[in-house]
Amino acid sequence: MKNLLSIEELSAEAILAILSLGHKMKAERGRGTQFPLAGQTWALIFSKSSTRTRVSFETGIGELGGRPMFLSTRDIQLGRGEPIEDTARVLGRMIHGAVIRTYGQNEVELFARYSELPTINALTDDEHPCQILADLLTIEELYGVGSWRKMKIAFMGDGDNNMAHSWLWAAKRLGFRIAIGGPEKYLPSAEYRARLDYDGALFTADAAEAVEGAMVVNTDTWVSMGQESEKSVRESHFLPYQVNDALLKHAAPGHSVFHCLPAYRGMEITAETLERFAPAIFTEAENRLHVQKAVLATLAQPLK
Repeated sequence: MKNLLSIEELSAEAILAILSLGHKMKAERGRGTQFPLAGQTWALIFSKSSTRTRVSFETGIGELGGRPMFLSTRDIQLGRGEPIEDTARVLGRMIHGAVIRTYGQNEVELFARYSELPTINALTDDEHPCQILADLLTIEELYGVGSWRKMKIAFMGDGDNNMAHSWLWAAKRLGFRIAIGGPEKYLPSAEYRARLDYDGALFTADAAEAVEGAMVVNTDTWVSMGQESEKSVRESHFLPYQVNDALLKHAAPGHSVFHCLPAYRGMEITAETLERFAPAIFTEAENRLHVQKAVLATLAQPLK
């Protein structure tokens, strides 16, 4: 494993290895004796604003012995039109790895190709692999290692966004059931479903059907960065898919609710529901640190 560009590109074995190391990283935090990033500088190249992603990666790189360098695209030539290929070739001669949070998946892939550095997708419009790995780690903490194998997991809202895509590929790679519930026009296209080619995935405009028997009900903001002009239209379309007490009556006994945050109370999730499931949701947020440290350690290359 040279890069983490998407869940789609990961094997089941790679996912399981990251989860296992993530548990170890969490248990040993503050008592670690190995620092695989010692002497290394890793760049965080962000086109999109962030709280959890930036803090967890900067902290994780530091705890593994490395030096994080935050580069907003507003502060580097990439933001003034320099091709990603040129930025990548320059940084590839100076740093040791990169974490990229941006809009286009092609930007992350081009950077990895031209820099020849270990590259991590910290979120694009297509996928959010680090969040899904953190969610799987959280499920294992709540229900046991490998417990997702016997679960149905539901994702509610925009079924064609980066979170839904990453959940779908995780389900296919690991073999668990996944339901995507949202308005018909916001579900993945027929072409995307054909590429996924997974019988364990349910796509439905019926919110109750999506949540029926689910052990984990997952949601996300209805308006992602770059979609602000669609806010009122999206809110009207997605309101029937709000995660609330009425919807959760269809979920499995002992279910949990996940949210990748930030959460907009009264929109995709009610305030009461978020607070009731806050222990799981904020453990999920914390686990970004531990699973990303596992990814960083896996990708780390010896100093030349």
